[in-house]
Amino acid sequence: MVLCMIKLLTKNLRPGMITGQGIYHGNGSFLLTRGTRLTTAYIQKLQELDVQSVIVTALNPLLNISPPEDIIQEKTRIKAIRNVFNVFKQCKLTDNVNVSSLKLTTESIIFDIIAKHSNLAQINDIRIHDDYTFSHSVNVAVLASMLGALCNITKQELIELTLGALLHDIGKTKTPLEILNDPLPLTDDEYNVIRQHPSDGAAILRRTKHYSTIPMYIAAQHHERYDGSGYPHKIGQEKIHKFARITAIADVYDALTSNRPYKKAYRPDVAYQIMTKCSNGQFDLTLLTVFFNNVAIYPIGTVLKTKFGYAIVKKVESGWTRKPLIDIFANDERVGFDQPKTIDLKNFPENMIESVLDAAQLATIIELTGIDPESYLSQAGKNH
Repeated sequence: MVLCMIKLLTKNLRPGMITGQGIYHGNGSFLLTRGTRLTTAYIQKLQELDVQSVIVTALNPLLNISPPEDIIQEKTRIKAIRNVFNVFKQCKLTDNVNVSSLKLTTESIIFDIIAKHSNLAQINDIRIHDDYTFSHSVNVAVLASMLGALCNITKQELIELTLGALLHDIGKTKTPLEILNDPLPLTDDEYNVIRQHPSDGAAILRRTKHYSTIPMYIAAQHHERYDGSGYPHKIGQEKIHKFARITAIADVYDALTSNRPYKKAYRPDVAYQIMTKCSNGQFDLTLLTVFFNNVAIYPIGTVLKTKFGYAIVKKVESGWTRKPLIDIFANDERVGFDQPKTIDLKNFPENMIESVLDAAQLATIIELTGIDPESYLSQAGKNH
């Protein structure tokens, strides 16, 4: 499987490049699906929609590199976003949730998760920001379902977890859109309004006819912290429902790796550092470890500066996401090698990776070395 992630400003896109992500409205209507070969017309449309950046599979538009495969099918994601959009819209009008309408959505997500259990999570998409909540809810459900399956919970529990994750932000139907989409830092009063959505969501779900209380607990507790510093009730550790602890991890990861009006998306490795190093006490560490053992921290195709020199990630394995298999193509002085040197970082200590190159740094390395490391992935793709 060939995977590659290079983020480019939309103004730097060139016809022939292949999208490594889906680009869509939050109501489920796709603008461009993953794997689309860009044309001049597509690029102009993205600029008109004010899409700031896009992930492509290679800088060279002549390279035919496959985009990342999701842990659910794209058609499953599209249908799920549409259904969540409709459920939230109905809830805003009626103050009620038709849980049964999400039954097929929940089952489809779980079916795909189980069928693709060997895939690492590499969720990457662009959502037109006004509709962020709906696609975010689906991403959180997918990640939570993946983590739940890895924890070997029962099929029925997995259904309740996935459903609850889809509805974890249902309380935001009570939050004014001007606050949700405000590009400026929130005032204290606006932040207090935002902090009401877990309680509002729990109240909405308490009124539903659904027999299980698990979705209600997930809505109520997904902003609680393991150390007791969260909200709305400052409960901690085992007092937080396990499925709420799972959903909290998925929620924060997707928020960090998504573009928002007030911030740019973080790379997966930066999100990993924030959640494991900078958010001390926020998460259940046992669950967090399982999660990042199955999320591509350095996706295949990521170009790295390592203690060995410059390298491109060639393979990532579950349980070893911090230590991928890499091809070294240039030394520290940016002198290229005639042939890449393959190194498995599993055989070396931690901290062998020094940094991740962005698109501009990669272009500079290609110019200086005369080597396009992405071509190794294109060649690999032909051999599989």
